[in-house]
Amino acid sequence: MSIFINITCDQRRIDPDMAHQLVATCPVDIFAINADQAGERLIIKPDEVDECTLCELCLKLVPAGALVIHKRYKDQRLGAV
Repeated sequence: MSIFINITCDQRRIDPDMAHQLVATCPVDIFAINADQAGERLIIKPDEVDECTLCELCLKLVPAGALVIHKRYKDQRLGAV
């Protein structure tokens, strides 16, 4: 459970290629790929979320609003539309 930030994603707006780019790009390993019968989808590792450095590299890879980083300590949202 994250204390300082929360990250949400809109799975409908993040295709498998984007998901793989997010996993490869994140410097602190917050994202992973889950493969099941429905295909591959992005997952956010809850135990890693507070390691986020707020570099915003993930936000630059996806459409606006597909990922949202909520700074709980400031009630501020990054990537929100």
